[in-house]
Amino acid sequence: MGARLNFIAMLQHYLLLEAPLCYNTLKSTFKETIVTISANEIKQRGVSFFDELLNKFDELIINVRGKDKYVVLDIERYKEFRANELDLAYMQMMHDMENGNYKTQNAQEHLAEMKVLLKDEL
Repeated sequence: MGARLNFIAMLQHYLLLEAPLCYNTLKSTFKETIVTISANEIKQRGVSFFDELLNKFDELIINVRGKDKYVVLDIERYKEFRANELDLAYMQMMHDMENGNYKTQNAQEHLAEMKVLLKDEL
């Protein structure tokens, strides 16, 4: 998890310091494509309310008791999100490989290591 956070920090650094124009463009784009709705609105209007809003906005944030709690995306936006998430994981893995942050194990060694890690977790 720490390596993923380091990669995300590097990406944020790039977006904030090395590509501010890109960051500001993304920030303004996202600001216009997200809307927050309350759980009570959903109760009153039903699930069809999602269709109505998703025709106008890319993402819906559902607010429950004053706190943002859920995000609703249409299926195409979700697929795009997942693809980007997988691309990010791949880039992080390549970064780890380039920096020698990996090890080679056979299946038995890997299972033995997982047992030790899981024992520590429980």
